[in-house]
Amino acid sequence: MGEAVLGRSIWQLTGKDVLAFLQGLVSNDVLPLAQSPGIVWAALLTPQGKYLADFFVIRRPDAPEGEILLDLPEALSANVIKRLQMYKLRADVQIAPSSLQVQRGLDPAPATALPDPRHQDLGWRLYSDSTGAPPAIDWDALRVELMVPEYPADLVPDESYILEMGFERLNGVSFRKGCYVGQEVTARMKHKTELKKGLVRLSITGTAAAGTPITIADGREAGRLGTVSGGQALAHARFDRLSDTLLADMAKLAADKLAK
Repeated sequence: MGEAVLGRSIWQLTGKDVLAFLQGLVSNDVLPLAQSPGIVWAALLTPQGKYLADFFVIRRPDAPEGEILLDLPEALSANVIKRLQMYKLRADVQIAPSSLQVQRGLDPAPATALPDPRHQDLGWRLYSDSTGAPPAIDWDALRVELMVPEYPADLVPDESYILEMGFERLNGVSFRKGCYVGQEVTARMKHKTELKKGLVRLSITGTAAAGTPITIADGREAGRLGTVSGGQALAHARFDRLSDTLLADMAKLAADKLAK
């Protein structure tokens, strides 16, 4: 049995236009799900290209015909579903809450589980009626080691840009699909600019909470602290200030790895 994934909201989408509808909205290519079961990680962006939410789009191996699931942070679900209802207009798309639960694990996967698309070392996800076992694996530590950001510690609605947060490396954006909301800004960041800030992994001595500003010795801001686990942390930071002494409240930080 896998472990329960807390704080998630599962929604069921049905109707002949579901995948085409999502294709025009989200950062990744979901059309392969029309051909076979699978799981896609994608983001919903503002027209200005800023992050609103991220979620998994799933076609289960054992799903009823035409069913697509969305697995998203519970705290973002009301806003996401409201936007989807607004965008769908006359499309043949029905959106309803699902009673299914999500589990994850690192051991051999059950027959109907799907691999986490962000990184092979994040194991598998399973959607079923079972709630799963209480969490025992330190998933935050694993994410920090693999440099995988999550809402709310790392991904901030109306603020984060997905290319700065590693979505290309983590299979969360496609540059070969057609237009979607925020696509123009995202493509311009990819092809016409060099990122000057983004996701980094830091070593940390002392304690500081996610969201704490990171400063250099003279008080200028270098970034924002994200997920903290043990002696490591994720952060969104300016690359040109990572060689300085870094502080977050009373904690001392040092650059470990960039995720360009």
